[in-house]
Formats: sequence, C-alpha cells, structure tokens
Amino acid sequence: MMKTLLFLSCSALAFAQQYKLEAISTPAPGLPAAYASAIDSKGYRVTGPSGPWCEIWFRKSIPAGAKAQDAVLPIAQGTLLGVVRFPAAGSDRRGQSIKPGLYTLRYSNYPVDGAHQGVAPQRDFGLLTPVGNDADPNATPDFDKLVAQSKTSGTAHAAVLSLEAPSGATPSVAKEGDSDWVLAVKVGDLSIGIIVVGAYAG
Repeated sequence: MMKTLLFLSCSALAFAQQYKLEAISTPAPGLPAAYASAIDSKGYRVTGPSGPWCEIWFRKSIPAGAKAQDAVLPIAQGTLLGVVRFPAAGSDRRGQSIKPGLYTLRYSNYPVDGAHQGVAPQRDFGLLTPVGNDADPNATPDFDKLVAQSKTSGTAHAAVLSLEAPSGATPSVAKEGDSDWVLAVKVGDLSIGIIVVGAYAG
C-alpha cells in the first residue's frame, strides 16, 4: 500500500513538472523583415517531456482595443499578438496537427452563433497563420479573412489557441484543469494567458 501511494505521489509530481518555461534571448528565426521592428527580440520557450514544444515572441506593444461582448481581453479583431514557432509538429486547441514552422498569432473572437456556443467560457482566441502567408504585421483582418488565412496552416478549421486573462505570476507556465498548460506573460500593461498545451474536449 505504501509503495503504491509513493508511486502515485511520484507520478503526480512528474506530471506537474511536465512543462517548463525558458527565456529566449535571440530573435525568431526566419522572421520576415517587415516584422522585425514589431516583434520583440526576446521570447519564451515551452519545453515538454519530448523537448521544445513551442516558442513565442510577442509584439513589442499590443495596441489596446474595445473589449468584445463576453471577451476578457481588450484587443481589437485581427490584431497581431506575436509569432509562434513549432520546432517539431505541434497541435492547436482543437487537436489539429500543426506543421513545424513559424506562424503569426492574431487575436479574434468566435462568433455568437449556434456553431460556436460552449466551446470556451470566453470568446478570446489567437489564430495561427504561416508567416509567409501573412505579409503585413499592421493589418487587422476581419473574422472571415483571418479564418481563411489561418486555414493555410493546412488545417480543416482555423488553427486556434485559447486566450484568457492569467491569474498567476508572469511570466510562467502552469497546469490548468486536467490537461491544459497556460503560458502567462505581460506585454506592456497587458497580461495575457495562452493555453499552449491541451485540446478542447467538448
């Protein structure tokens, strides 16, 4: 009995340490010249049991916008948040496979319609687009255009990561719920959380 409890305790501890956060002191590799002045040269790496999972460099300053109904972040539709690199194959919030490479991350709210109700307690998401298919960092594409360009990631649905208002320290990566891991950072005066690991189970 004691051996079983010890094993379970050790397993729980190992799982709790499954993902960790590292600082990156160099710019995103392969970043187009148009993005160089907008994206911070320092970023974050989330590492898991198989090695680096993803790397994120945020925009130097994320412009404030009007908060949409039922949203938690005051950011305008289509605003560039940063760039995300998957060193190896990754996955998004829907469990869709994401190919290795560099992607832009733009803010969006899902529509208030029957097709999207209940997918998350908030409407805030970040949509991924291969950086080569997203030429202008200052663009603010509307929902339909952003979804269309995000599908160039090779996914049937837009490639998405859930966003939220972080409750813990920044910067950090911490487990949330049964299987989600949240990267919490502060960009200027804006605190933002990104579920970088985990998939919606609904």
